[in-house]
Amino acid sequence: MMDLERNGRTRVVVTGLGAIAPRSGNFHELWDNLKNGRSGIRRITRFDPKAIGVKVAGEVDYDLKPHLDPKEGRRMARASQLAQVATQQAMQDAGLTGADLEPIAERVGIIAGTTLGGLEVNMHEVLPFPAIRVRPTSLMNSLPNMPAYYMASLTNAEGPSSTLSTACASGAQVVGEGAEWIQYGRADIVFAAGVEGLIEENLVAGLEAMAVMAPGFEDDPTRASRPFDANRKGLVLSEGTAVVVLESLERARKRGARIYAEVLGYGFSTDNSSPAIPRPDGKPARLAMEMALKDAHLSPEVIEYINPHGPGTKGDAVETLAIKHVFGERAYNIPVSSTKSMMGHSMGASGALEAVASILTIFDGVIHPTINYETPDPECDLDYVPNVAREAKVRYAMSNNYGLGGQNATLVFGAF
Repeated sequence: MMDLERNGRTRVVVTGLGAIAPRSGNFHELWDNLKNGRSGIRRITRFDPKAIGVKVAGEVDYDLKPHLDPKEGRRMARASQLAQVATQQAMQDAGLTGADLEPIAERVGIIAGTTLGGLEVNMHEVLPFPAIRVRPTSLMNSLPNMPAYYMASLTNAEGPSSTLSTACASGAQVVGEGAEWIQYGRADIVFAAGVEGLIEENLVAGLEAMAVMAPGFEDDPTRASRPFDANRKGLVLSEGTAVVVLESLERARKRGARIYAEVLGYGFSTDNSSPAIPRPDGKPARLAMEMALKDAHLSPEVIEYINPHGPGTKGDAVETLAIKHVFGERAYNIPVSSTKSMMGHSMGASGALEAVASILTIFDGVIHPTINYETPDPECDLDYVPNVAREAKVRYAMSNNYGLGGQNATLVFGAF
């Protein structure tokens, strides 16, 4: 059938979702919180933050233990735990079991994105050597590719497997790369995950030293993340995971799967000017958006929603400028709303979580707000859907993510 291909390539659709984020134990809770403008930012409880200026973060408080094998779960890094539980959710949502996937194991792929993986295992169990006895599993479980391993063991996957670490662009890139595996015929179904499970004092202090974190707000943590607002103070560190089930349209149709959206385009670029501060003219961000549109064979005129990187830093103005370059005067008519205003910046997980938000925007017909938008910034003058969700029929959505180190990624999704 001709409609199984688009522009000469296998069509790739989204058939399952899993997500765990601050204040959200699954993607239904995540989406409900986003639509209702509920923040998951709280005062830090993982350590005593009295020695540093940053006191708030987006901690996941969902209990993972009931969903993990007791013995295996104890030795897994938190990132692996998050990825495995979200994969369970995504499989269930897609109507798939390990038994369903076993006969096609060679055609099932796993791709995970993370910035730090299981670094906390390394920090607490390996690096203190010889002061403590190192467990045989410690080094193995600290490796950044272990979330992908645990996802593969759960899904019986024997097809392509990869782990990407492009900082905050990782979660978007895994969706784009996973879709390409299907388009190139390497797999029929791919589980794409972005995951981050590390809120540690050293990490928070390091980001604080880079002057990219929002200090204060300990009396009202939910106000800390303020993307595009003139009084934004910086990003708020977070953790979480999202898993997106990608399938060829042919396979999805054969098994009668529910389809959330279609993956239409993927673009990526490099900003070689600074590891932390986006290039002022926004060119690398613009290139990623233009590449994604070209990959999708779409003109800028059809995009009806943009989920931006929008972390609440100086880079918000750069991203705004890049959007204007790509969309011209029409940029002022495109709703742009930041998921990070409520969920914080979960680094390697953020792109995947924001892909889920973009997919559900299309599927549900609702654009979530950018909360804490109170004072307009002359350099950030687009429609940021301030504070209140908006019902809208969105056929084409774009999602941007930009990573420390200069990696940029853009995804384009379409209604099916």
